[in-house]
Amino acid sequence: MKMKKILALVLAAVMALALVACGGGNNAGNPGATPGNNTQKDDNANAGEPSPDAGGSTAGETISLTLWGAEEDQSLLVDLVEKFKAAYPDQTFDIKVGVESESTAKDTILTDIEAAADVFAFANDQIDDLIAAGALLPITGDMDAVLQNYAGKTIADIQSANSAATVATATRNDTLYAFPMGGGNNYFLYYDSTRVSAEQAQSWDTLLEAAQAAGSKVGMTLNSGWYNASFFLGAGFTTALNADGSTSVDWNGTSASGVTGVQVVQAMQNIAGHPGFLAIADGDISNQIASGNVCAVISGTWDADPAQTAFGEGYAATKLPTFTCNGQQVQQGCFSGSKLMGVNAYAENAGWAVLLAEFLTNEESQVARFNARQLAPANVNAAADPSVEANIAIAASAMQDAYGVVQSVGGKYWDPAKSFGEQIAQGAIASDDASIQTALDELVAGITAPAN
Repeated sequence: MKMKKILALVLAAVMALALVACGGGNNAGNPGATPGNNTQKDDNANAGEPSPDAGGSTAGETISLTLWGAEEDQSLLVDLVEKFKAAYPDQTFDIKVGVESESTAKDTILTDIEAAADVFAFANDQIDDLIAAGALLPITGDMDAVLQNYAGKTIADIQSANSAATVATATRNDTLYAFPMGGGNNYFLYYDSTRVSAEQAQSWDTLLEAAQAAGSKVGMTLNSGWYNASFFLGAGFTTALNADGSTSVDWNGTSASGVTGVQVVQAMQNIAGHPGFLAIADGDISNQIASGNVCAVISGTWDADPAQTAFGEGYAATKLPTFTCNGQQVQQGCFSGSKLMGVNAYAENAGWAVLLAEFLTNEESQVARFNARQLAPANVNAAADPSVEANIAIAASAMQDAYGVVQSVGGKYWDPAKSFGEQIAQGAIASDDASIQTALDELVAGITAPAN
């Protein structure tokens, strides 16, 4: 079945390119439905052109597509889909919008790629596994022709329209595998400025003291390798994804800055053991913000609304604080990334799926996403909008990006890192050097295990 779909896709692409090369002036024998006026390009650009899925659709056929996005984006996606349909009034669509978290998209898709959505949103750290499994349609060659003919854009246009950092997360071996949808996929510090001053928010020492004095807490998720890596990354430690899918990590040694992994863990233990600290379970940050239990919390732009509601006039945000490690202040780092929109390599209506993915991530759609959910745009024009630049959360995210690294880990990284963070949160690792070194050695052994 897969080979048949691949062959059909290749044949459709070849036919589309052949028709484009001939100018598309004669549609005789072309079974594809011709899209109508597209507001994104010249009025007559579609005249005489074949369908994006030439050879795979017939005149009057309904083009069926499935789109997956985050639960919080459902209303927005429905609105954008209607605008996409309006851009092609001569084509009938049946586009179903479903819920799939950007953080778990890969796991669901790889369970059955052919049964997955035609277009889906996902976090950039999943791209290597999706490519390796053959789940993502490369945006090259024939798809470039489709984009030019129906969206009036080349792949180069799309690349230049978005920040270099987000394009890099969507590119492998000089090939674009997804459309940048949003930047700022990192984490930083929200705080209530009526209880924590801007100066106190700059270091964990003063931040925790301020929280304790206010009878409140500073919240952070430790039982997640995405969050707890921030201490090691800040101290100069690294992770790397190997060609075989395994992960290299040096946390049980000494970083280039001369800090040892043991010293980083001791710093984490000091923070986790402070009465002003609250360890928050992964996925429970929004609830803890809303509960009023924290006066400061580490999260990302997705929690801007609950933070603003909870902190009211005191709502503020900044980069992550520094932490005391081996007698010096070390700036906490982070994993930075982007959110992407990909096209299933087995989409039966591949050309239309590419056009939908591009439409959902263009400048106008990224502005709509910011207006609806305060998420940082990847599009450079959208990011330069005064309302975006004035956004407190996005400004803090940009500040923290200066200390971020692109996430580069394999699948075996997550469970050991989660367990290790939980041990620190629970105070289950003794603070002496030998005990910590043993725990770190076990952590690294688990993370660096063969991918298969």
